[in-house]
Amino acid sequence: MKKNLIIVILILFSTVSVWGLNDKSIEHGNADLEEQKRSFRKNIPPIAVRFIGIPYKLGGNPQQSGTTDNSHLFFSIYSLAAQKAGLSYKEYLPIKYLLRDIREVNKDDLKNGDLIVLNDNHTAMVYQVENTGKLHLIYSSGKRQQVLSFTSDHIVFHAYWLKNLKGFYRLSDTMLAPAD
Repeated sequence: MKKNLIIVILILFSTVSVWGLNDKSIEHGNADLEEQKRSFRKNIPPIAVRFIGIPYKLGGNPQQSGTTDNSHLFFSIYSLAAQKAGLSYKEYLPIKYLLRDIREVNKDDLKNGDLIVLNDNHTAMVYQVENTGKLHLIYSSGKRQQVLSFTSDHIVFHAYWLKNLKGFYRLSDTMLAPAD
């Protein structure tokens, strides 16, 4: 009986190793995914700046029409940054649906790609966080009819964005996955 039990245990351990489910491969997989997420965030600034100044159009898609709204702007930045990092971004989502798949973060913990959301759900992306804490933000402005960038030391950040602030948010982990 003891021999059979030992044989069964050995078979189970070897099966787990063959399937790649041992602790080391799981840890390695998690480390790779974390490195890809860091790369994703590093890719956001140079990608985001390419969109500054393009015309605003509700429903505009930069890859098709050279125009954009916030939903397509954020999707374009996220999906291109994910692709460069060897990840895939979940899917295009209108802002109202994207805002359902985010989690609140502290202002002191902001990273590239986080969002600033106002009480009316008007949203801008933090596309770069400097070591000094200075934020660079981007959004597609219907009022100004183009994609705009501004920083956290600009008067409009304090007078409008922080005054109407709902919070700072980050994509949920389900929005990024390893590329197939």
